[in-house]
Amino acid sequence: MRTISILIFLTSFSLTGCKTEFVEEEGTRYKVSRLTEPVDINAVWDKDPWSAIESLQLSHYMGDKPEHFPFTEAKIAYDNLAIYVIFRVEDRYVKAVHTNHQDPVYTDSCVEFFFSPDNNSDKGYFNLEMNCGGTMLFHHQTEPRTNQIHIADEDIQQIQVASTLPRIVDPEIQEDTTWCVEYRIPFSVLGTYRDFPIPEKGSTWRANLYKCADATSHPHWLTWALVDLPRPDFHQPDFFGYLDFQD
Repeated sequence: MRTISILIFLTSFSLTGCKTEFVEEEGTRYKVSRLTEPVDINAVWDKDPWSAIESLQLSHYMGDKPEHFPFTEAKIAYDNLAIYVIFRVEDRYVKAVHTNHQDPVYTDSCVEFFFSPDNNSDKGYFNLEMNCGGTMLFHHQTEPRTNQIHIADEDIQQIQVASTLPRIVDPEIQEDTTWCVEYRIPFSVLGTYRDFPIPEKGSTWRANLYKCADATSHPHWLTWALVDLPRPDFHQPDFFGYLDFQD
């Protein structure tokens, strides 16, 4: 199950201003279940084995509290070869116009998984951003927006993806709409861009999950782990929560 503890920050002042330091042993945590049998990647939320796995919820927001605050949840699991992610969004004002990978899908109705395959982000992090139609932007960077590497198309093709909505959703759906996306990321793809140990029981990754819709009629910026900054900015690895890998 999911446990949440209080985020603690230490603030030190200098002549140039203040610096916020994240206390690593505190924060949002999620238990990542190990899978024992193959999973069909078909964006079905309540199928086995997902039906037995606890979800996490994106209950925080950045910027002003949005008028439209879609209930967004996700589940994460793994096996010896890959990590699996599924999102479910109870949404409105849904739109997707980008169909090419590495397009700015964050302007569509979009869910995002930022993660470092280690217990800190010293070597950088991946950001996988996917619109409701299954089109993704996938990068690795050593620091926020620094030394940014686009995941190659031949590697993206190895990521299995499914979505419940078509690739193009336009005009915007104004009515209540629940949608899901699901994907499987092979560890071999991640290993092309940085070295890391394959996770096992006791491993910890740092991560945050997001929901946004920058260019829709009702933009919003939701987060799983709290990002305590005044303006929306998802590239904040110091605020990542913790993924604890289970047996």
